[in-house]
Amino acid sequence: MLAAAGPAQAATEAKGGAARMTSSYVRTKDGVDIFYKDWGSGTPIVFSHGWPLSSDDWDSQMMYFVQRGFRVIAHDRRGHGRSTQVGSGHDMDHYADDLAAVVEHLDLKGAIHVGHSTGGGEVVRYLARHGQSRASKAVLIAAVPPIMVKTAANPGGLPKDVFDGIQQQVATNRAQFYRDLPSGPFYGFNRPGVKPQEGIIQNWWRQGMMGGAKAHYDGVVAFSQTDFTADLKKITLPVLVQHGDDDQIVPYADSGVLSAKLLQKGTLKTYKGFPHGMPTTHADVINADILAFIKG
Repeated sequence: MLAAAGPAQAATEAKGGAARMTSSYVRTKDGVDIFYKDWGSGTPIVFSHGWPLSSDDWDSQMMYFVQRGFRVIAHDRRGHGRSTQVGSGHDMDHYADDLAAVVEHLDLKGAIHVGHSTGGGEVVRYLARHGQSRASKAVLIAAVPPIMVKTAANPGGLPKDVFDGIQQQVATNRAQFYRDLPSGPFYGFNRPGVKPQEGIIQNWWRQGMMGGAKAHYDGVVAFSQTDFTADLKKITLPVLVQHGDDDQIVPYADSGVLSAKLLQKGTLKTYKGFPHGMPTTHADVINADILAFIKG
């Protein structure tokens, strides 16, 4: 299924691999080079990032868990970050296949999969499409399933023209759009009494602009119109669903609440007042709850 590891590789390992510190690439069967980080040893935790970001968005989680004896892996989605800016394959099936390529290349077993926003959809599709034999648990954080767009079957969803507007901004002036989104609703910096953090805003912009406009444009359809209902029902692993009730990007009532009900072993944890970007703004709380779930 896989070719040799891709175009660049840098690794530092102590004897026995206890201090693994790797960044590298894996080439998918359709020729896309997927960048990934692989740090530490122990039980693997695999992180799938949100749109339109990169594996760098998991810095707080990767540092927290590697310091607690876990092996942490995160990749840049195709067209995002340091992965190939390919013009095709920007859909959930390809996202899931790319995640599978990383998992199989590293021969991971018993992995805990953690997905934020679009990454939550990626995790759900991966587990449903590729099976759960290499996984043990999953965590969905402010994730897009079951489906974001409003349809006859999903009357609580957001109108399609909301997502059409996002695509228009990505296609015409994403540099400004990627400045405005984290400055306001993504992290809740538009709420009264919440002080914007310039470093967080600039880091979001940096990650977004590293990726390709075509990937980000197509990705809007992938995260908004994919229906994960059947996927959620297939998953038999324990899944922690974390969602803030003040999420202005992926509304709480039509996402986390519904996903937890569809999962066979889903547990919903609601965070009062937390924004969509809570893995960054409230990393201390989110990380501790994930750790408790893993150990539980």
